[in-house]
Amino acid sequence: MHIAIAGNIGSGKTTLTNLLAKQFNWEPHFEEVDDNPYLDDFYNQMERWSFNLQIFFLKSRYQQILEIRKKEKNVIQDRTIYEDAFIFAPNLHAMGLMTNRDFKNYSDLFELMESLINPPDLLIYLRSSIPNLVKQIQTRGRDYENSISIDYLSRLNERYEAWSQSYTKGKLLVIDVDDLDFVNNPEHLGEVINKINAEINGLF
Repeated sequence: MHIAIAGNIGSGKTTLTNLLAKQFNWEPHFEEVDDNPYLDDFYNQMERWSFNLQIFFLKSRYQQILEIRKKEKNVIQDRTIYEDAFIFAPNLHAMGLMTNRDFKNYSDLFELMESLINPPDLLIYLRSSIPNLVKQIQTRGRDYENSISIDYLSRLNERYEAWSQSYTKGKLLVIDVDDLDFVNNPEHLGEVINKINAEINGLF
C-alpha cells in the first residue's frame, strides 16, 4: 500500500510522515531537501535556478516511486511527484521565474514519467492557512527558507486548493491542520489516525 502526504511548505508533511510511519509500521520515504544541491541557490536567485531545482525534484521523486514499486511493504511518502508538476513548476512559470522553453521541457518529461507510474492508494492533503505556514517555517529555522515571501506561499496555496479539488487519480483525504498539534497533543494525532483508518478500510 502506498500512502502519500501532500501540502504546502511548512504544513507538517514530514512531521506527520514520521508519526504515521511509527503508528502503522509503514516505511517512510522523505523528499531530498538537505541533499538538494540547488535549494540555497534557488531561494537566492529563483529565475536562474528554478529549472535545475524542479528537474532535481522530479528525478528524485521518480526514483522514489521506482523504489516503492520494488518493495512489498506499506510505504508512506512525504510529498508527491504531482505537486512538482501541477503546483511548483507551473507557479514558477506563471511568476516568470521559469522560461516557456524550460517549462515545456519539464512538462514533457513529467508526462513521460507519469505514463509509467501508478498514483498512491491514498493521498492525504494537509490544508493550512498562510499564517500557520509562516509560523511553522519560522519555528524550524531553515536558513534557505528565510527569503520565502508571503506572496510565494499564497500562490502555492491557491494552486494546492485548485489541485486538491480536481484530484481524481485515487482516494483523497483532506485534513485542516491549522488547529492541530500532532506532536504535543495525542488527541489531535488520534483524530488524524482515525480518519486515515477509515479511508484505508475503504481501500479493501
